[in-house]
Amino acid sequence: MKLHLAAVITAGLLVSGVSLAQAAEKTAQQQKMTQCNQHASTQNLKGDARKSFMSECLKKESKLADMTPQQVKMKSCNSEAGAKKLSGDARKTFMSGCLKKS
Repeated sequence: MKLHLAAVITAGLLVSGVSLAQAAEKTAQQQKMTQCNQHASTQNLKGDARKSFMSECLKKESKLADMTPQQVKMKSCNSEAGAKKLSGDARKTFMSGCLKKS
């Protein structure tokens, strides 16, 4: 009886070990979701801004997931400065402040 119980427990542990290994391996989309989520968190995005960023980042053709958080922040600040039509010293000042935000 004890031998049977030990065999059942061992089999259960082996099966759960295989399940854990499979769960640890993320699909490409799951990895992309994790990276996009980290980028959005780095930029402290909330609400609609976060939704918009995540939507763009998760698109198949998007390269945002492959960028470092600093590159994503630079792209975001650059597009924000462009939307405000900043140039010269005003743009430099804005970019400096924007990139220093945590």
